[in-house]
Parts: sequence; structure tokens; C-alpha cells
Amino acid sequence: MHPGSSDALFWTAAFNGIKIVIYVAANSNCMFTILTGAQFGDEGKGKVIDLLAENYDVIVRFQGGDNAGHTVVVGGKKYKLHLVPSGAILGRRLLIGPGVVLNPHVLWDEIQVLESEGIKLDLGIDAKTSIIMPYHIELDALREQARTHKIGTTNRGIGFAYVDKVAREEVQMADLTDPDLLEAKLDEIGPAKEKAIADLGGDPTVVRHSPLIDEYLQIGLRLKERVADVSREINTALSEERGVLAEGAQGAFLDVIHGTQKYVTSSFTTAGSACANLGVGPVMVDNVVGVIKAYITRVGEGPMPTELTDEMGSRMREKGGEYGTTTGRPRRCGWFDAVLGLKSVYLNGYTELALTKLDVLTGIDPLKICIGYDLDGESIGYPPESTGMLARCEPIYEEMPGWTEDITEIKEYDDLPQNARAYVERLEDLLYVEQVGNSIAAVSVGPGREQTIFRDEAADQKI
Repeated sequence: MHPGSSDALFWTAAFNGIKIVIYVAANSNCMFTILTGAQFGDEGKGKVIDLLAENYDVIVRFQGGDNAGHTVVVGGKKYKLHLVPSGAILGRRLLIGPGVVLNPHVLWDEIQVLESEGIKLDLGIDAKTSIIMPYHIELDALREQARTHKIGTTNRGIGFAYVDKVAREEVQMADLTDPDLLEAKLDEIGPAKEKAIADLGGDPTVVRHSPLIDEYLQIGLRLKERVADVSREINTALSEERGVLAEGAQGAFLDVIHGTQKYVTSSFTTAGSACANLGVGPVMVDNVVGVIKAYITRVGEGPMPTELTDEMGSRMREKGGEYGTTTGRPRRCGWFDAVLGLKSVYLNGYTELALTKLDVLTGIDPLKICIGYDLDGESIGYPPESTGMLARCEPIYEEMPGWTEDITEIKEYDDLPQNARAYVERLEDLLYVEQVGNSIAAVSVGPGREQTIFRDEAADQKI
């Protein structure tokens, strides 16, 4: 809710003796929450999900593949995850929904690493989850290589796995639990895949004779007891008044429909897609959380109006550790774009926002916020639909004074420097949509779970 609203409730909890306050939508039990990235991905969703997971019984991933990555820091130790939902560290029930495309090798490696650290995973994988096959990875690399204008794909086969889902030629998780099922499926769809790979100059034997296929079958047999009906399990949990947190990958402007096409991912990244991907009715949603970075970053190609290619952009990258969790690629950095941010609120219907990496801006003066675009001499306050037009947009900036104080150890919002609070509150004003009543409820000042500040506006209304 917007600061000062009386229509907000908050949970309180403690971590290492530090009081934290968790927002709950008014007049609801907040049983089903969706969390997504509000920019181009890499906003710090893993940390926020990990914090919220303490108040939920089930954490479920609803789209994307292992092209997404999130880093969770607990007790000074980093866990880099690509498919296993963030609540793994807390021992919650974890689900991978049928809207995900799954590389079994990557998932099995993550399970092995986490369990070798003594983390027991209660993990379910939907039987209809699409499998990224070796031929998807081959096609991905060959097609990107052939493009004159690169998309910036991670060459992990994500897009081609989604193509097969839509074309109804997919291999599903259930197929990996039965060698006869998989063989029959490959015999049916294999010839067309072999021809497509051969036409692009690749090796067609990867379709039915890759060594990875035997490995996939072995992993499938090991995971057979973890195959689940995710839709049924979530709806059962909600009917029993257990909390469910749905975790999205990437960010709003990588959405295959609403993002900066063609420089997008291959799935639906906005909050509304969680219901379709998981098989849960939209009336069940209580809360939608958006994660935004205090500046903006992007990996790969595509327009980014506020991109900084100078020393300031390099400073943000190095101080913020802006390198891809999955690929290690340097992220493009720029000033906060409130024009894109406002559209993201509309696309997702965020009831609250979590602002990350505020500490990275310490020592920068002045700070800039993009509050509009100049498009071919015309001032506009909302992004154009056309990706080509967005690429021509020049940012219109508003300047604000910065701060020099170290904020990484601050625990209370009122203890932040005045200029830091003014920056947070200006972003909140620029992103506010009355119909939604959204606010910035949390501010992150460092990578640790304990380096999260929940807004003082909640103090008099907490429960």
C-alpha cells in the first residue's frame, strides 16, 4: 500500500535478533503470493524469495529454465541456483511447475551439491515439465550462430524446448521415468529434428544417439519418486490454508509477449502467467511482489535507454558484482528507468516492491532517474510498444543528491541518510499506481539476508 495507507497489515519475525516486518495484503490471509523481477532480470529475486520463504509452506518455480540463475547468501555462504527454488535453504516443500523447461543434468547437479552440504530437499517436479533435450541445445547454438543480428541467447536450448511444447512435440518429465516411453517419443519426433540440425550444418546423431540420453534416463529413474501433479498439490495446499510462494525467473521486459522483442526470453515472465503455468485460478492470488534494483541492468542484446557505457557504468558493474549467475557475462548498467518501471507495475499488478542494491549507489553524486523519454523530438512518459522505437528513445533525467555514508549495516529505515530515503521515496512516487496501491516495502543494503530494511511506515500497523 502507498505510505500512510491504513489498508496494510504486516507480519513480524526475527532473524539473528533483528526484527523484520513482512507486508500482507489487507483483508486476506496472503496464502498465495507471486514474485517476479520488475526489470530485465538479475534484480536480486533470490534473496527476497529466500527472506519471504520463511512465511510460506510451498515454494514453486513457474517458468523459465536454467538460463535463469539466482544467488542466495546465507551465513556468508553463496548458493548459486538455476532450477531449484530458493526456499531450498529453509527446508520448505519445493515444486517445479509444468511451465518450466528442465535440463535434467543441471537439476541433478544442483540436488547433489545442496544435499552434499547437508540440505535435504523436499522437491516435486511436475510430470508435464518439458525436458531440454540435447538436440534443443544443438539447434539453439546453430540458429544463434546463423543470425546476422544476435539475440544473445545462452545456448541452453530454452527457446527450442518451448517451441516443441507449443508444437506438441515435447519430451516430458514423465517420459524420462520409462525408457520405452522415451524411445517411442524420439522415434516419432526424431526424423524432423535430425533434418533440421543437418540443414543447419550440425550433427544429427545428437537426436537419438547422444550419450546424454542414457544419462537423462538414469536421472529420470532417480527422480521418479519426485514426480508430482503440481497444480493439484498447490490447490490442495491453498485449500488447507498453507502458504504458497510462486517464484518467477528473468524479468518483466524479457517476457516473450510484453518484453523488448525479439531480445527476450522464451517464456511468459510477468506475474499473470504464474496462474496459467501452475494451474491455479487468478482469484486465488493474494499478493504480487516485484523486485527492482536501485539502478538497472541487462544481459545480452536489446534496447536499454539509460545504459551507461562510460566509467559510471563500469563503477556500478564492479561495485554491484554485475556478472551473470548463469553465464558470467558482464551486465550492462544504467540509471534507474522509472518509465519502464511504471509499465512493469501495470504489467504485473504489483501490490508491493522490494528495492535491492541501494548500497551500490553510495558515493555517487548526483544520482539520476529517468522520468521520461525523448522520442524523435517528442517527450513521452510511457514506453513505446515498438522495440525499434524504444531503441531510439533518449532518457530525460531528473537529478537528486547522493550520499557518502556506509549504509550496509543500517537496520532501520529512518537511520538511512536523508538523501537515500529521498531517493527511495522518489522512486516510490514515480512507480505508484492508485488502482494497485503499491509501495516500496523493503530496501536491501547488502547481499546478506540480514541486510534488508522493512519500511518504518509499517511500524504502527504491524500485527
